[in-house]
Amino acid sequence: MATMRIAVLGTGAMGAGMAQSLLRDGFDVTVWNRTPERAEPLTDDGAVVALDPVAAVADADVVMAMLFDTESTVSVMETVLPHLGDGAVFVQCATVGVEGAAQTASLAATHGVAFLDCPVLGTKAPAEQGKLVMLASGDPALRDRVQPAFDAVGSKTLWVGEEPGAGSRLKLACNAWIASIAAATAQSMALAKGLGVDQRQVLEALDGSAANSAYLQMKGAAIIEDSYAPQFSVDGVRKDTGLIRTALADAGVSTDLIDGVRAVFDSASSAGHGGDDMAAVYFGF
Repeated sequence: MATMRIAVLGTGAMGAGMAQSLLRDGFDVTVWNRTPERAEPLTDDGAVVALDPVAAVADADVVMAMLFDTESTVSVMETVLPHLGDGAVFVQCATVGVEGAAQTASLAATHGVAFLDCPVLGTKAPAEQGKLVMLASGDPALRDRVQPAFDAVGSKTLWVGEEPGAGSRLKLACNAWIASIAAATAQSMALAKGLGVDQRQVLEALDGSAANSAYLQMKGAAIIEDSYAPQFSVDGVRKDTGLIRTALADAGVSTDLIDGVRAVFDSASSAGHGGDDMAAVYFGF
């Protein structure tokens, strides 16, 4: 059987990690990034770096797009969709929200391209380790064609629904929790410092309790160690909280909590930490 050919569009922290996991599992991988220098290191892992997205998708069986937002995703889709081969599947992996999911699915349908809406749960390290959670939705007939690639980048795949967009709706609900717990962790660490409490004691007190979480321990330790190498950036969370707020309002759910969460991420970004890991929301307090 011929080796599956995968194109990865977007090699930021997430896309690069996904490409590495695909390469580790033996796929033929071609990558493209708007800034080519960010894709070049992947040649050491065996990837082919394309200088334009059309060249990247040539002969691809599966195209996985991990771009920043709806605008960038739609722009690239408009460029590449007319050039996909028969039988190719376009998989949209970014967090684009409810409207973005509908827009990208409609665009694929217009071009007659098989499409899956599949945002992921996880950050840089899980992407590199092949431990993302794939939140897939779309035509069930496409599942067998993409599952080997999904298995390479993810620890599990949840098939959320048969219509594209269901995965993106679930992603917003999950990211609302992630953004909130990151902000809550930072607030507790900031309060401890303000009260003269050893911040490590906050983590020790909660460790083993029902209120503990791996995220609390991980992001709390990052704050204590002043370690903000981006796994998922403050500005990335700001983008997502905007999508979450829109979804909450459209669903008739209060936006009070997400408004507060978004405000502290905005403050951290204004303080110069937009490109740092989300734990740097600490600087918004």
